[in-house]
Amino acid sequence: MIPDFVYNPPDVPLDILYQDAQIIVANKPAGLLSVPGKLEGRSDCLMSRLQAAHWDTLLVHRLDCDTSGVMIFARTKQAQGFLGQEFEKRRAKKTYIARVWGQLTPDVGHIDLPLCADWPNRPRQMVDPVNGRPAQTDWQVISRDAGTTLVRLYPLTGRSHQLRVHMLAQGCPILGDPIYATGKARDFPRLMLHAETLSLHHPASGEWVTFTAPCPF
Repeated sequence: MIPDFVYNPPDVPLDILYQDAQIIVANKPAGLLSVPGKLEGRSDCLMSRLQAAHWDTLLVHRLDCDTSGVMIFARTKQAQGFLGQEFEKRRAKKTYIARVWGQLTPDVGHIDLPLCADWPNRPRQMVDPVNGRPAQTDWQVISRDAGTTLVRLYPLTGRSHQLRVHMLAQGCPILGDPIYATGKARDFPRLMLHAETLSLHHPASGEWVTFTAPCPF
């Protein structure tokens, strides 16, 4: 059973990793929406906090509320369009760090499991070989302890909840996941998923750039 979502955004200062005339790169804390929610009481988000400090902030992509890490925003319409294409054409490359339940094996792997919405249980997504859209993830184990595995994830596609469902499909749900983890795997203060790096072409120079937010767990 999915617990009711209670929005209690963290009261922390903005963590801006980089900014110039074209872009702002920020480290989103876990528990903060990327954009305003549709329901009352969910207007506080990283987008609104950035716009309060930089009025010209424009949305490019999103991270799940429970996920922390690197997000890039545009400061001009031209930059927004350019960066949108970086994501749409899959030129943008991302890495995530996750701590998962159990012993993920082998040390490296590739997941190719199509995903689609589990409509009766929204916002859950599910593996569906017939109706699902292609979804691929590579992984590389960083370390293991008695009951969990720290892993670096490389999403090759950008489906909703892709990393969370793909890890669940390996029998290793991400710790603290309120939707997909059960039992002791859910009993953590946050979702242990962090957007570690984002690499793409800069909208002004065309240079390949990488932005990094240190993993907090």
